[in-house]
Amino acid sequence: MAKPFLVIMAGGRGERFWPRSRRNYPKQFLAFNGEQSLLQESVARIRPLTDDARIYVVTNKEQVTAVLTQLPFLPISNIIVEPEGRNTAPCIGLAAAYIQKRHPEEDPVIAFLPSDSMVFSPEEMRRVLEAGFTICDQQDTGVIYGVRPSRPETGFGYIELGKKLGTYQEVPFHQVAAFKEKPDGETARKYVACGEYLWNGGVFVWKLDRLMLEIRESLPGLYQGLVEFINYIGKPDEMSKLTEIYPTLPATSVDYGILEKSSHLVVVPTDYGWDDLGSWSALERFLPRDESDNVIQGQHVGVDTKDCIIHSPGKLVTTLGVSDLIIVETDDVLMVCHKDQTQHIKKLLQKLADEGHRDLL
Repeated sequence: MAKPFLVIMAGGRGERFWPRSRRNYPKQFLAFNGEQSLLQESVARIRPLTDDARIYVVTNKEQVTAVLTQLPFLPISNIIVEPEGRNTAPCIGLAAAYIQKRHPEEDPVIAFLPSDSMVFSPEEMRRVLEAGFTICDQQDTGVIYGVRPSRPETGFGYIELGKKLGTYQEVPFHQVAAFKEKPDGETARKYVACGEYLWNGGVFVWKLDRLMLEIRESLPGLYQGLVEFINYIGKPDEMSKLTEIYPTLPATSVDYGILEKSSHLVVVPTDYGWDDLGSWSALERFLPRDESDNVIQGQHVGVDTKDCIIHSPGKLVTTLGVSDLIIVETDDVLMVCHKDQTQHIKKLLQKLADEGHRDLL
């Protein structure tokens, strides 16, 4: 089997990490646990699996400079630029179209991975990915990776495990019984207790021809748009044609548009220490706390301060008699937010836009 292609999806906006995350520099370009950004870590952990020439990044035009700066070893032609965000199904279809056009003699395995997750056991991730490449190649099936849940999380989608189909190199693979939307708290607790549900971590593998067939069957509008565009790849009017076609493609997720409809898909249960980093509150799960259970990044002096998350790389933050707050300082914004409101930061961003502060978004 030829070396796989690896596609990193890096076009997200990361609004829940505002004000550090901005439209032109969202959370995948930020470092939360060391010197490397989430994007750099995402590429570094899978880089040993293939050649740099077979690693692609899909992003948008506002973020190209950041990608090139953070990943200078990648060929510039491997940075695929979406004219606008259309969700993940067009994103993966566009990457597949480029690979098909540039490697017409191959039917390679392609892994698609998000750019903004934490993985604490990269060796285990590489092990199960390599097994999945072979399963995908030999079984003519897509492979999706489910993460064994460590808590009853309501912010993630879940995959219900079906019958075990086999094992490759000690990596089991199962039928997909069902995809489940983000549950309420009681349902999430039931999912964790029964042991038959996995977090959907957004990592999946397909062979190119099978993927294009799945797109044709499940999203014919997307398929027709890709077929039309592929003839322009490598030509002078490539980007103008993409700018014309891309906004007409269905704006849907790969989960809803393709994976949930496929009869050629298996799930591999994994435990490689995955976290989605959905909001500032997620930092409490992996960063150390002080004696008052505060997570501090930067300078802080506090009295009677507990259970706070304080991110201030520039200024000294002082607090007195507060708890359960998120305090984030940047050059141009100071945000103070109660911890139970982190899922609603988009409301704050909308108010900023309405009041003429789009330069801060």
